[in-house]
Amino acid sequence: MNRSNNLSKIKSVELWDVIIIGGGASGLGSAIESASRGYKTLLLEKYDFAKGTSSRSTKLIHGGVRYLQNGDISLVIESLKERGILKKNAPHLVKDLSFVIPSYNWWTSPFYGIGLKIYDMMAGNLGIGPSTFLDKNEIENLIPNVKKNGLKGGVIYYDGQFDDSRMAISLAQTAENHGGVVLNYIEVINIIKSSDNTVSGVEVKDSFSKAKYQIKSKVVVNATGVFSDSIMLMDDSKSLRMIQPSQGVHVVIDKKFLNSQHAIMVPHTSDGRVLFAVPWQNYVILGTTDTKVNEAKPEPRALSDEIDFIISNAGEYMASKPLKKDIKSVFVGLRPLAVSDDKNESTKEISRHHKIKISTSGLISILGGKWTTYRKIGEDAISSAMLVGGLASSKTITENLPIHGYNKNPDFDDPLHVYGADIKEIIKITSDPSGNKSLSKKLNITKHQILWAIQKEMALTLEDVLARRTRCLFLDVFETEKLIDDVLEIMAKALNKNQNWKRDQKLSFLTLTKKYKI
Repeated sequence: MNRSNNLSKIKSVELWDVIIIGGGASGLGSAIESASRGYKTLLLEKYDFAKGTSSRSTKLIHGGVRYLQNGDISLVIESLKERGILKKNAPHLVKDLSFVIPSYNWWTSPFYGIGLKIYDMMAGNLGIGPSTFLDKNEIENLIPNVKKNGLKGGVIYYDGQFDDSRMAISLAQTAENHGGVVLNYIEVINIIKSSDNTVSGVEVKDSFSKAKYQIKSKVVVNATGVFSDSIMLMDDSKSLRMIQPSQGVHVVIDKKFLNSQHAIMVPHTSDGRVLFAVPWQNYVILGTTDTKVNEAKPEPRALSDEIDFIISNAGEYMASKPLKKDIKSVFVGLRPLAVSDDKNESTKEISRHHKIKISTSGLISILGGKWTTYRKIGEDAISSAMLVGGLASSKTITENLPIHGYNKNPDFDDPLHVYGADIKEIIKITSDPSGNKSLSKKLNITKHQILWAIQKEMALTLEDVLARRTRCLFLDVFETEKLIDDVLEIMAKALNKNQNWKRDQKLSFLTLTKKYKI
């Protein structure tokens, strides 16, 4: 992906078939769907790919056990199908993960065991593995730090795990592989309309050069997640609010608090929702919360009560309990929940099903949805675009479309496995023998990864590299701050930037890191 080349294309192409606003999971899924059907496709992202919610998930590709609890059967079935498709199409990015539900009373194991057997049945031939009842000793062997006092046994079941922002970058590359054009740091500032008041394109501004462009298109797709309402208001100043943001907080702690390759699923917390303790890249993610918020922000902050909730509920299942001083990083995402007819419904009860809304002017808006179903969201959005834009009829091929980097037999112990088939090219991107040595003992980040991010993945800022091309900021904010000068030195040389740029990048990033601390 080359931003300069792609910028020249938005100037030279007179009319696009599909313009997609938003570079998160739904937008990227739509871009792949559109480009692979043969449509002239342009995706525009205001910040960086997956800057928002799509880099801030619990890192799970799952059917959603808690949706089964809520009785949302159709969503679970759809999600389990999409989990299987994604595991098949991106084996280098999605891996199996086992979840243990410890039981401290006589009824928990049979209650959840029966529910998980139904979960297995719903997955059909796309299932990962059968759920199984475990005795006390088996639980202790699987989770050495599990609280042993009162432990009766438990259940183990299986779902999928992935690196969300690395998946997003691979999706962007997949869209380009099929002829699509993707651009970050391009803000849509207005919707262009024809004389009959139908949407005919967008006006945009380059966040770096401040240059403005008018881009014409047969159809425009609004895939901006929690910011969807703002785009719909551009289209129609009387548009009603359609999105209710819900804040999900995640706390990252040292791997010793789990000391296992298996995750813990806490089925019933003090607020009635599930909680996960998930092993990820030599750390453990604890999460998540579900807090209604009134305003969507690019960098939401965790509330003190949310952190207390996570630490205390996770600690109930651990022999050695984490404390606030053990937190390595805190990250927060906003779920774009489609507004329910029941205004009093709590956010944890609102379905994660996506909706496709078509305005009277022809703007297509994606409302709601979840990472696991990104492909189906894209399929539904572009099927609507085909009709609205009068595009040539074309069927989806994405159920069997390999994601960029496809590698059927990945080595998940290799920290570079997320790059799949590109690993060989990354390793030899320079002749520098130290280029593949990590700059940190705690986090994996090499000179070659940084150069690859700049040259092939459209990374333009220090945040792009440390937050999303690598996951340093999300794993350990304190260790990440120690890497700033070394990473900036590599980036400045590669991008031909001066000392002023390095200073500005450092100050901006240090302002950001404060939001990942408690």
